[in-house]
Amino acid sequence: MKILERTTYLERLMRLKGTPDIKIVTGLRRSGKSELLHQYIEKIKGTDKNVNIIFIDYADLSFDDLKNYKELYKYVESRYVEGMHNMLFVDEVQMCEKFELAINSFHNSRKYDIYITGSNAFLLSSDLSTLFTGRYIEIPVFPFSFSEFCSYFEKNGEEPSALTEFLREGGLPGSYLYSEAVDKAAYIRDVFNTLIKRDLVEKYHILEEARMDSLTDFLMDNISSLTSPNKISEVLGKNGETVNRVTICNYLKYLCSAFLFYRVRRYDIRGKKYLETIEKYYLSDLSFRYALLGSRNLEFGRAYDNMVAIEMTRRGDEIYVGKLYHKEVDFVAMKQNEKIYIQVSDDISSEETLDRELTPLRMIKDSYPKILIANTKHDTYDIEGIKVYDLARWLLAFEK
Repeated sequence: MKILERTTYLERLMRLKGTPDIKIVTGLRRSGKSELLHQYIEKIKGTDKNVNIIFIDYADLSFDDLKNYKELYKYVESRYVEGMHNMLFVDEVQMCEKFELAINSFHNSRKYDIYITGSNAFLLSSDLSTLFTGRYIEIPVFPFSFSEFCSYFEKNGEEPSALTEFLREGGLPGSYLYSEAVDKAAYIRDVFNTLIKRDLVEKYHILEEARMDSLTDFLMDNISSLTSPNKISEVLGKNGETVNRVTICNYLKYLCSAFLFYRVRRYDIRGKKYLETIEKYYLSDLSFRYALLGSRNLEFGRAYDNMVAIEMTRRGDEIYVGKLYHKEVDFVAMKQNEKIYIQVSDDISSEETLDRELTPLRMIKDSYPKILIANTKHDTYDIEGIKVYDLARWLLAFEK
């Protein structure tokens, strides 16, 4: 299998090397977390001659005897080497009963540089502060970006076909091993059904999987559309399913905790406040949508919205859907003290469409940057101080 070095993540891990925090690598199932650890270990071996690597992979049967926290503790302590930089890596840590007791003990000893990965349902962001008594840093890993996809297949990302292929193929590298579309789709469905959904069913003791499936289908069919638990309950009710609001809220939380969807709240631009009533949900990788539902009802505009939302999240932006009077701004992206307003469109070749996309940005009176991202296939240009980017070039990070 061809291996792509995930430079951005490796650079961050190298920056964090030797810090006292527990480094927790999170992300969607089959997004490449384990392979990232292996790449990092190889890089460490090449740069640190005084390192002692202690690596445990609970998916490997040779570590089957360590599935109790006491055995894990004994094993790691027996491999500690005084005077060396002891780095501890534990992959699929949730397979060890009460793993947090051992990890907290290692952290308290200050003898180890600790890195762990695990199934998302059993290593939730919301649970981390409860599990770990010391400081930790969460390192989210995403499926391949468009830039990584192009690097892997050695494609020119500015070719129109590249973006279309990425929409359908997605960023799960395991699917790239299959040459036929039907086999790729089968792999992706298997990742969803046997890994992501199975984790959630086991963690939360979900008895009505069919209702979880209905909700997932609804969200995939309505990416980039404003919705709410009440609306979802109403729609499913029309299809003959009785699902109360509380159940919908819980299932939405579960699906987001597994990094399958990302919830994006609304932000009142004029009032500078966050709105809670309705929100949007974006899919972590569009290949799930194509594999489970096919291409029915999926407009390019909404697909492009999804791509931009995930890419901004990948780049570390906190994103919201902007509300300005009765207009909507696709995204308000915030990072530290910076803010940027973003509209996303498929085709802006007609004056009417271009004016419709620019109008909400023109209405914003503050001085923060405003950009329009569309499938222009042209270099960046400027309209009344609003920069217009080609989608592929923006995704490739030629310009930010």
